[in-house]
Amino acid sequence: MTFTFTQPSTLGPFKPTLILHGGAGSLSRANLPPDLYARYRTSLIRYLTVTRDLLNSGTSALDAACHAVALLEDDPLFNCGRGSVFTESGTIEMEASVMVSSVDPAGPPAGGIKRAAAVSLIKNTRHPILLAKEVLLEADKDGGLGGTSTMHCQLSGRELEEWGWRERALEKKPDRWFWTKKRWEEHRRGLHHDDTYSFNNLVASLDAYSESPFEDDDDSEVDEIPSQGTVGAVCMDSWGNLAVATSTGGLTNKKAGRIGDTPTIGAGFWAEAWEEESVNVPQLRQRESSRRTSGLGKLPVLDQILSQANESLGSCLNPSQPEHPYQPLNGAPPAYSPSASASYQPYPSPLVRHPSSSSTQPIRKRRRAVAMSGTGNGDSFLRLNAVRTVAALCRLSGPPSVSLADAVRTVTGPNGELQRSAGDRWGRTGEGQGGIIGIEVIDEEQEEEGPQPWVADGFKKQTTEGKMPSSKKKKRGHVVSDFNCGGLFRAYYELDESGVEMPKVMVFHEEY
Repeated sequence: MTFTFTQPSTLGPFKPTLILHGGAGSLSRANLPPDLYARYRTSLIRYLTVTRDLLNSGTSALDAACHAVALLEDDPLFNCGRGSVFTESGTIEMEASVMVSSVDPAGPPAGGIKRAAAVSLIKNTRHPILLAKEVLLEADKDGGLGGTSTMHCQLSGRELEEWGWRERALEKKPDRWFWTKKRWEEHRRGLHHDDTYSFNNLVASLDAYSESPFEDDDDSEVDEIPSQGTVGAVCMDSWGNLAVATSTGGLTNKKAGRIGDTPTIGAGFWAEAWEEESVNVPQLRQRESSRRTSGLGKLPVLDQILSQANESLGSCLNPSQPEHPYQPLNGAPPAYSPSASASYQPYPSPLVRHPSSSSTQPIRKRRRAVAMSGTGNGDSFLRLNAVRTVAALCRLSGPPSVSLADAVRTVTGPNGELQRSAGDRWGRTGEGQGGIIGIEVIDEEQEEEGPQPWVADGFKKQTTEGKMPSSKKKKRGHVVSDFNCGGLFRAYYELDESGVEMPKVMVFHEEY
């Protein structure tokens, strides 16, 4: 596998960073013994450091994220590419997606016209993530003016694959190349087939001239290795561009033709940038002190947002006043009314800033960008539009705005929205399980002096900035991750006590 990257002659003002994920699910030390964990750790560290080297040399966030995921697609430890799980019909159908954003108002250098692209029902393309990337970049060639077909964001099926092989020189592989014994055994056990439905039976069904099986497919721990869901990479390059790349084989024994969250924009991945008002520090601290005194700071993030909205809308949105139930103005919503009603009254947006509210007077604008990838039970992510919901909590709250770490925790942390969506099925079916990784970057000229928070695993850690050779320190993004299940494979860089970045792999909330 050979990649060629176009690199700029100079680097930008941001410190490149990234975070990778392998998958989330019912992981425990019982089904992840030390030797198996070591294999995962070795792979993740290698892909993390190789990709960081690319970013440090000037490679774009999009190229770096796709490169990292392509490496994961070639590793049978992970449920994507060559390690993909089988459908109920005994076939393999892969999915992948990419999305970009930028803290730079001019936007990302590539892919910014379409912003997002996803591919599904992929069967014979070695790297589905590179196919998704080509779909994304298709609109850039003519500035988005090349016609309807160049602006499609979601494509699937054989004709798409043939376009990738023919027009973009992507690598084609036979069905057999994607088969691994451990995934076949997961498939067989899930269908409760007897031993006659074995991997050897599958291999024997091919002719003698087919490509040989994957030689490094170690089946010694077939019973212990759980299917590890979607893989993903979120990268930030030196110019403040963000990119998310996500790839998966889907759910074991899914229905053939099923479309999951990975190729669904907003459900399994998202990237977004916006401009927001920044509150000055004394006013912000006064507001936070008042919130803590009133008990608001102890409420969940969603309830905090509703309480903030109450400042504009009155008690009708206050969750602490249940004695005032919601009453529709016209009996039925306008969409269900037989005719328009003159009694319908528009209401002000809860996000409108009122001049009389001195505690929220902005003193400047700032640019903010986020990018995220999710993994876990895709059907649950779909029902919540989970990853876009996280971004919406960040963008549509405040001031002060909700941090990405808090928003991720609200949706996919323990007892978060994702878990609660499973209802009484939680812990019985795998529904609602999952995790999200991401990067948040804020570009604000007058940043407060002092230590900056380095965010990882849903918790903030006070550290000092890394030592930079220049007198002007590089601006930093913050990596985020959280999950509600047994574990989430993830790899990122963390500052040690001396301010030096070190690669780190985590599976559980605590160290392995």
